[in-house]
Amino acid sequence: MCSTRPRSSTRTTTRPSRCSSSRQQVSTELAPSPAGPYSQAIAANGFFYTAGQTPHHPVTGETVGITIEEQTIQAMNNLGEVLNAHGLDFSHVVKATVHLHHPGRDFDGFNAIYEKYVVAPYPARTTVGSFLGDFLVEIDVVAVIP
Repeated sequence: MCSTRPRSSTRTTTRPSRCSSSRQQVSTELAPSPAGPYSQAIAANGFFYTAGQTPHHPVTGETVGITIEEQTIQAMNNLGEVLNAHGLDFSHVVKATVHLHHPGRDFDGFNAIYEKYVVAPYPARTTVGSFLGDFLVEIDVVAVIP
């Protein structure tokens, strides 16, 4: 049943509807398949949310490249394919979250590639250091659906 109910009898705020139709799963074979119980992307309420994309080849699953530049190209290409699966591109991106395995070493190399994909006004971005295992970068984005 899809309805909006008050959270408690003393509040007037309401919970957003949990109707499954308010969220649309988006996927493409042109980007790596999820490795767990999550979607490549979800379109909801005028926004498009991607899962983190890594430098893995969509068919073989192998890490592409050994440098931050090579791996960023693959991760950005994977993101581009996920965006394209919903008719979007990097011009629609409003927020990016970037995980770098070696932020001090790889920040400049990452930026050199990243700036070739995004357009001004540049998306808001958070860049953090994260343990990523055998790869150097993971990126997720939020895009606005026109």
